[in-house]
Amino acid sequence: MLKSLYIKNYALIDSLEIDFFTGFSVITGETGAGKSILLGALSLILGQRADAKSIKQGESKCIIEGVFDIEGYSLQRFFSDHEIDYEVNCILRRELLASGKSRAFINDTPVTLNDLKELGSQLIDIHSQHQNLLLSDKSFQLNIVDLLAGNQESLKSYRNIFGEYKYTERELHDLRETAQREKEEEEYVRFQYDTLKEANLRDGEQEELEEELDALNHTEDIKSALFKIHTLLSDDDGGIVTSLKEALGSSHSLSDIFKPSEEISERINSAYVDMQDLSREVERMSEDVEFSPERLNQIETKLDTIYTLLKKHNKRSVSELLQLKDEYAKKLEYISSSDDKIEELEKILTLKAKEVSLKAAEISKKRISAKGKLETDLVDKVVTLGMPNVRFECRITPKGEPDISGADNITFLFSANKNATLQPVSEIASGGEISRLMLCLKSLIAGATALPSIIFDEIDTGVSGEVADRMGQIMQEFGRTMQVIAITHLPQIAAKGATHYFVYKTDEADTTVTNLRELSEQERIEETARMLSGTHLTDAAIANAKEMLKQSGTLP
Repeated sequence: MLKSLYIKNYALIDSLEIDFFTGFSVITGETGAGKSILLGALSLILGQRADAKSIKQGESKCIIEGVFDIEGYSLQRFFSDHEIDYEVNCILRRELLASGKSRAFINDTPVTLNDLKELGSQLIDIHSQHQNLLLSDKSFQLNIVDLLAGNQESLKSYRNIFGEYKYTERELHDLRETAQREKEEEEYVRFQYDTLKEANLRDGEQEELEEELDALNHTEDIKSALFKIHTLLSDDDGGIVTSLKEALGSSHSLSDIFKPSEEISERINSAYVDMQDLSREVERMSEDVEFSPERLNQIETKLDTIYTLLKKHNKRSVSELLQLKDEYAKKLEYISSSDDKIEELEKILTLKAKEVSLKAAEISKKRISAKGKLETDLVDKVVTLGMPNVRFECRITPKGEPDISGADNITFLFSANKNATLQPVSEIASGGEISRLMLCLKSLIAGATALPSIIFDEIDTGVSGEVADRMGQIMQEFGRTMQVIAITHLPQIAAKGATHYFVYKTDEADTTVTNLRELSEQERIEETARMLSGTHLTDAAIANAKEMLKQSGTLP
């Protein structure tokens, strides 16, 4: 429940700190005194969007801070999930800067606006006049029935199953589309793959063939050069090998008379052996070099194939062509296996659809079970609010296909007059009738929502007299199980509050300031009297106010 609210520099509020209590409380004040300002400030700590214009004129920053008693509402999971310290007295704070920036805190831990909104939605429900429009909304009507049917956990499970079903459905749709496109390309892909495969390419082959082609085109030059090298090495008349042999013999002749000649002999011998080997190798190379027109034609043909493929596929090397061939092979494999994958997904989708159907049927059964009690209980409550001939039906019809909310369409049908045809609430209910219906619906679902607090912002619009008195009694009943705060302009409702707050404006120097304070017993009698008779208080009005407060049980 809301324990206290602190507001500084917000709209017409300079500085305000007020405590709130359990049970049913009321807030009254003249029109324009600032009741809506209080709700605006409160909505900021519940995660609503901020506007820098909300900051009090001339100030650079405004602060709104609310303290909530959250013991017994099983909110520990939220705090652990968001890594925020859990405290029984939870503090929500919002700071607005004139620059337009905004900061949010939970227990002094900086949080996002979504975090604040997520927690705020579990702490308090602000029911303003525009919320009455929700009564015409199909999803709101469905939510009412589900709350009364106790479908919360079933719906969580159903939404998970439905999400998996829709994901599988999209996956199958995408796979079918992809498979169709791929099959349309299959002939082209297979042709390209077969062409690359028939080329029988090998990594590095292009470079090797180009080297061999260059050698074949210069066969005569190569043989001529090799022959010259062999002659220079091995010619009997002045060849290098012959000269080294003679030098070796001379070095041997010095071995007995010139000791250093041994090293000379070794080096000459090493050179002699190397030159002999080189001469033989050159001779073999010369014999091996032969011009082959057939081989030349083979190389030119293969290189022409490689060059054509490189240009066609805009590649720079045989390695890239081989990689492309592998890609085509994988694509063909995917195409050939897509039918199996589609069949497998179709089986999974069928199973998921069955799960969705079974879970939706379980939820529908609970909705149908709750329907009768909703109709009876709502009519019983609304009759006491000055609508003796009211009829109400919660009509449940099957949807063509289940969606995220299940397999049911729900429509609230209403009639306030005898023998009148039941019609959708949005089409025939007046503002006052909708206010009464909403109050009764809220009272029915109060236990199911498990909210610590609810605020009614002039839900009594369009009612008066006995109806207003009964609406006040219903809110009193609310207050036995939760904190209820009602902003009202009716004395019949104001008299029912265990605590009475008064909103007022004061003029200070060059500015107007909004304030809120809790009324004393005497002040409360006078305020109720004013609501009954106007600004001119009479003894009769005072007596009437006292009697009304006593009958409401709020005055001893």
